[in-house]
Amino acid sequence: MRILTLSDSDFAATFAAIENRGDEVPVGVEETVRSILDEVRKRGDAALSELTERFDRVRLDEVGIEVTAQEIERACAQVDAIAMADLELAAERIANYHRKQKQETWLSTDETDIMVGQMVRPLDRVGIYVPGGKAAYPSSVLMNAVPAKVAGVGEVIMTVPMPDGVANPHVLAAAKIAGVDRIFRIGGAQAVAALAYGTESVPRVDKITGPGNIYVATAKKLVFGQVDIDMIAGPSEILVINDGSGEAAHIAADLLSQAEHDELASAVLVTTSRMMAEAVAAEVERQLVQLSRQVIARQSIDNYGAIILARDLAEAAEFSNRIAPEHLELAVADPFGLLPLIRHAGAIFLGHHTPEAAGDYLAGPNHTLPTGGTARFFSPLSLDDFVKKSSIISFSKAGLERLGGAIERLATLEGLEAHAKSVSKRLEKS
Repeated sequence: MRILTLSDSDFAATFAAIENRGDEVPVGVEETVRSILDEVRKRGDAALSELTERFDRVRLDEVGIEVTAQEIERACAQVDAIAMADLELAAERIANYHRKQKQETWLSTDETDIMVGQMVRPLDRVGIYVPGGKAAYPSSVLMNAVPAKVAGVGEVIMTVPMPDGVANPHVLAAAKIAGVDRIFRIGGAQAVAALAYGTESVPRVDKITGPGNIYVATAKKLVFGQVDIDMIAGPSEILVINDGSGEAAHIAADLLSQAEHDELASAVLVTTSRMMAEAVAAEVERQLVQLSRQVIARQSIDNYGAIILARDLAEAAEFSNRIAPEHLELAVADPFGLLPLIRHAGAIFLGHHTPEAAGDYLAGPNHTLPTGGTARFFSPLSLDDFVKKSSIISFSKAGLERLGGAIERLATLEGLEAHAKSVSKRLEKS
């Protein structure tokens, strides 16, 4: 891994390639996605069948577009008891964490003649997209479906591509554990279109959540407004802040845990210790060749990995805030002392015994996180993503008499005469 110094005059230019790695959509992607969305919107299941056969080599007219209860049971039977117990443990911890985020409907009677409040209601139907290409992610099923169920969503619809007709049993088992209501064997932009617009078989949803490739991300972006979405996820990233304490092998392993995701993933260490910088660089090389996904991890590390030397932890924290990383590890002797300096991060992992992987699977907080610097204004997926809020307003006659004059004047100020009269008519003396 290359070692850079924050104070170098060319640092900004050198690091820009890492920061901007996910900004450009390849030529032709948006045009292709728009065409797919249009086909599914116009032709429904017929388009889904053609596209699924083209991209996944599956004939839906033969196997069926929806996964049956019997298929799910057979899949669960293929999962060994230990794996099933681990998935159930993760689901339980995720549910417990998200229950703490629950908000209730409230009413305020601070004024005797006016009542205001907020009504909180779950969404009727949510669609979750689960990847099924380079790897299968049962953890993504749990992180999206469990909070939806905790929030009280009426129906959770899942889409997952099954190339060559092969279903991952762990993904289907996770769906059953999480309480997913219906599963469809479709993926890509066509699955997003089906969820957004509805087809003869796939019901239209109110919101789409879950990660996917560039085609899925682009499709989610284009259907936003027809339905809500969680976020536009970019390439994964980790930033580790270190003060020279801890084990180089642990830090290297954490950097590689993100590098193995895909070729565009970014793994960055910011440390105040040159000795640790050199030790981690050497350790990354030692561990990388042992990975089954070493080709992917190698490209990520070579192109978008870096070790950065900072003068002190304050400078390291300020750099981290500028990057606003998806995953931030505070691998320092006093992580709680450094935490107040952190303003922007998707998830923060404190101390030498908290690897990022703990958050990916079963710590409890959601692993669907803002990427590409969007942690400056986005939050992790949460219970709030699966509810909506309505304002409640109730004026008594006395309340309207007390404030009606001000309402009329403000409406008149904006030139909205009918608004003003909707108040004055009620205040006229009989």
